[in-house]
Amino acid sequence: MIEKILIANRGEIALRIQRACRELGIKTVAVHSDADRELKHVLLADETVCIGPAPSRDSYLHIPSLISAAEVTDSVAIHPGYGFLSENADFAERVERSGFVFIGPKPETIRLMGDKVSAIRAMQTAGVPCVPGSDGPLDDNAQETLTLARRIGYPVIIKAAGGGGGRGMRVVHSDASLLNAISLTKAEAAAAFGNDTVYMEKYLENPRHVEFQLLADNYGNAIHLGERDCSMQRRHQKVVEESPAPGITEEQRRRIGERCAEACSRIGYRGVGTFEFLYQDGEFYFIEMNTRVQVEHPVTEMVTGIDIVKEQILVASGERLRYSQSDIVLRGHAIECRINAEHPETFMPSPGRITEFHAPGGPGIRMDTHIYSGYVVPPYYDSMIGKLIAHGENRDCALARMCNALRETVIEGIHTNIPLQRQIVTDSVFHAGGANIHYLEKKLGM
Repeated sequence: MIEKILIANRGEIALRIQRACRELGIKTVAVHSDADRELKHVLLADETVCIGPAPSRDSYLHIPSLISAAEVTDSVAIHPGYGFLSENADFAERVERSGFVFIGPKPETIRLMGDKVSAIRAMQTAGVPCVPGSDGPLDDNAQETLTLARRIGYPVIIKAAGGGGGRGMRVVHSDASLLNAISLTKAEAAAAFGNDTVYMEKYLENPRHVEFQLLADNYGNAIHLGERDCSMQRRHQKVVEESPAPGITEEQRRRIGERCAEACSRIGYRGVGTFEFLYQDGEFYFIEMNTRVQVEHPVTEMVTGIDIVKEQILVASGERLRYSQSDIVLRGHAIECRINAEHPETFMPSPGRITEFHAPGGPGIRMDTHIYSGYVVPPYYDSMIGKLIAHGENRDCALARMCNALRETVIEGIHTNIPLQRQIVTDSVFHAGGANIHYLEKKLGM
């Protein structure tokens, strides 16, 4: 077993990792920026190291500082959490070359799945259904590109191979705008990701976002933990997630989940990962793989009873998976609302001091957060300050418990998006289940 883990992150995910470590009897090192000295996990850690000033580039994204912190604390492993350097293959490589365990996939696997073009090719080889498209990067042959778009059928979407977070993509509806859209996307991709490679896919106009959670070890064993629906999105950012996905049959879950597990075994994947799909007209289309723990992992934990973060650490320690696919049974339904420090109507960030905080309670309620009364939300990082999860025997029960929990939650001193979340969970279309990825933005008039 790993004896000491440096947590290379902040906020609620850092606290979540720390709790898993304590259950496993592992000591923790909390790194922090100058702005994060009062974070809860920093106050509770066995050791702490300040790694730089508030800006992420000088602290949480500064690889030499993180490696040095691991060295001076005699850490054995580094857990990247999500965001920051969690899917940075160069960081994973530096960690391993420095003699530490990287709690995540191998660097070469991160590179393979981080490039959308190579990821799609790998999934096609494994039999995972993909969106019809160019099956590779677009070249400079304008006529061939136009012919390809006509064959796929408009609308199409141009995507950056190294893109993410909604950046590096453009929807095109006709020949007239295709070549200019490709040129603009390539320029944006080069500036944002240092890679101007782009590819083309069929643009699905009314899809849902459904993803599968995977666990894999170093010995070729891989299982899936069912799916999540993450279709409630604003500007490509998830707002509400749930598991299981409404309307997905047991046969669909088995078929797609098994293909994802087989793909993990084929590419030598280790740790936790998520296969993201667009789902439309009863068909799944692979779009990308996240090679890290997801923000929304708690809904899967609630319906499976499996601690995903603990399993991730155990796999990194060299252990075999403790579960087989036949052990995985989804029980009930779980919904997660992301709680952000932002104005619920303008969505402007709302940093500042939390004057009062009261977490909700009751059966099936879980609140993952690092905030407390008196905590100052800094202006330098992502606005998410917590995740509220409700579990029930069925979806209606989970929704009722979520409504109660949102009413009970008190966060004073700053604005939060709790009023927006109340609107969503009482919305008739959301209640019916199966809303597409565009529904929330249309509801908000965006």
